[in-house]
Amino acid sequence: MDNEQKRILCIEDEPDMIDLIRIILQRRGYEIQGAAGGQEGIRKVREWLPDLVLLDLMMPDMDGWEVYQQMKAEEKTRNIPVIVVTAKAQNIDKVLGLHIAKVDDYVAKPFSPSELLASVEKVFKGKK
Repeated sequence: MDNEQKRILCIEDEPDMIDLIRIILQRRGYEIQGAAGGQEGIRKVREWLPDLVLLDLMMPDMDGWEVYQQMKAEEKTRNIPVIVVTAKAQNIDKVLGLHIAKVDDYVAKPFSPSELLASVEKVFKGKK
């Protein structure tokens, strides 16, 4: 599998979820960093410039939509793909995310490892 060590930033306020995502994706050769919350997340996006961001929507310090808007407002981060990974999985949220905000994909918690991998690989295949 040719993942050329793609870099993925997981912005999530639950450390256990970051660890789970890290375990799932590192097995496939991805380099994973975690950011505990939105403010740390937007700072790491700017510094590290990952190939993909996995973004939780519900975080106490800054919600995921605010992180997303800040990323899309800046030249150097606007083209980084974003997969929303959230427990906030009502259909209206998915429609808002995929069609209005134009996130690259949407994964509902709880998810299976294969579901997360399929979403990540789909986004990277579309970016070649």
